[in-house]
Amino acid sequence: MTRVLFVCLGNICRSPTAQGVFASQLQASALQHEISIDSAGTGGYHTGEPPDQRATAAALKRGYDLRMQRARAVADEDFEQFDLILAMDQSNLDNLLARAPANARARIGLLMDYAPDWPQEVPDPYFGGEAGFEQVLDMLEAASRGLLEDLARTSC
Repeated sequence: MTRVLFVCLGNICRSPTAQGVFASQLQASALQHEISIDSAGTGGYHTGEPPDQRATAAALKRGYDLRMQRARAVADEDFEQFDLILAMDQSNLDNLLARAPANARARIGLLMDYAPDWPQEVPDPYFGGEAGFEQVLDMLEAASRGLLEDLARTSC
């Protein structure tokens, strides 16, 4: 079982959306029983809260249901329990790399590395309007496809 963790700052917009988008693509793939996913935030500001209502509404319009997710902060054990930890932007990547133990099992990187034709950072839509949430969904759909293709290649 390959375990993947999606990470943003508060775990209420980008990373739960990434989890929802990837879960949908994963469910339609041959790898659905070989990959486990979760999301978290580098800050524990919203621990226990559901995803942002705007993120949830935008995701639902595209068929992704985020309503059962709850925010949590990245935990020390995540660096051992997950194989791949993917940040939404450079700031969160830097925080993860600084926090990771030297012998961490997880590979840590940017999610958008799996969508090289897109910007490498997923912008935080929290302080913007509806268009920001749509842009995030577009980016995460592309990155999820690339990630799934990469995982399919490496698990064969």
